[in-house]
Amino acid sequence: MEFTLTEEQLMIQEAARDFAQNVLKPGVIERDNKQEHPTEFVKQMGELGLMGLMTSEKYGGSGMDTIAYTLGIEELSKIDNSCSVIMSAHNSLALWGIEKYGEEELKQEYLPKMTSGEMIGAFCLSEPEAGSDATSQRTSAEDKGDHYLVNGTKNWITNGKKAGAYVVIAQTEPEIRHRGINAMLIDASWEGVTTGVKEDKLGIRSSDTCSVMFQDVKVPKTHRLGPEGFGFKYAMQTLDGGRIGIAAQALGMAAGSYELALAYSHERKAFGKPINNHQAIAFKLADMAMKIEAARMMVYRAAWMKDTGREFAQAAAMAKLFASEVAMETTIEAVQVHGGYGYVKEYHVERLMRDAKITQIYEGTSEIQRMVISRNLIKGLKHLPMQ
Repeated sequence: MEFTLTEEQLMIQEAARDFAQNVLKPGVIERDNKQEHPTEFVKQMGELGLMGLMTSEKYGGSGMDTIAYTLGIEELSKIDNSCSVIMSAHNSLALWGIEKYGEEELKQEYLPKMTSGEMIGAFCLSEPEAGSDATSQRTSAEDKGDHYLVNGTKNWITNGKKAGAYVVIAQTEPEIRHRGINAMLIDASWEGVTTGVKEDKLGIRSSDTCSVMFQDVKVPKTHRLGPEGFGFKYAMQTLDGGRIGIAAQALGMAAGSYELALAYSHERKAFGKPINNHQAIAFKLADMAMKIEAARMMVYRAAWMKDTGREFAQAAAMAKLFASEVAMETTIEAVQVHGGYGYVKEYHVERLMRDAKITQIYEGTSEIQRMVISRNLIKGLKHLPMQ
């Protein structure tokens, strides 16, 4: 594995860092307090190429690799995780599958609008009774010959209210369970598509999360993604890639809170000297830095494996699990380093701590990641060699 970033990757990293620090940071606390969607900033992210980072230039995308994508997510996540999850879900859960499995006419119609940031994408998998158990789909897609008639409700949908295109997983043949599931693109403007109330969340409060309902929605078969009955495999493949994005988000939260804690430890004095001269704080910083670096290597490695055509599902699950736990631990410690100031919004670390928890839940809980990892180990699947 090459540990030196390319010039193009460094450019994405620098652009994302500059945008996060200079554009997103000034109003991030207010947006979090008001649960205000960063609509104007999403358009700017489109102009920077971040909303189509891994999509082919043929469709208006940046044509970059997964490592560049993780770098962009990491930098945004140090500051504004509502923006980073919008970017993550849009790129890895919506755009990726449309480009890989959609018909050419469908791609020509939707991808340019999505890569520019004009239209946001969302992925509709979870349901009131089908969260971790993705095989138990209640949303139905009844085969009507040249179209499907879709009915059902999807829960916890990131970008739910703002999305213009939904990638929906629905059951067509219940009798064969997961082999009868399909994936399809549904336009938010179509008759029968409605959204629920925006969820009042602990963290990532500026991103819109809501239920999406489908009532007798007529979906042309040209909007199906992949062959008939491919929907479950489609969803699992999508989540494998999506987990790299969430791992990068968790990494960014951890790194951002660490950077804030390190800077504060230079400024804050106790007993006549900066608090980082006290072993109790110095050792915290050392542990934080070590775990963040380990998480970074796992995240970048999973991205590298995906980019080089290797089997990456195991590496993605490990990266997501470890990085999310590091994010939770590091943000808590960053609050501790700040003392009383860490408990108030002005110093940012309390927001990062609230944001961090969701990385242990969405796109597969930590328990699901352990299930994936352990099953692969028991099957004897290799995951460590770098060849």
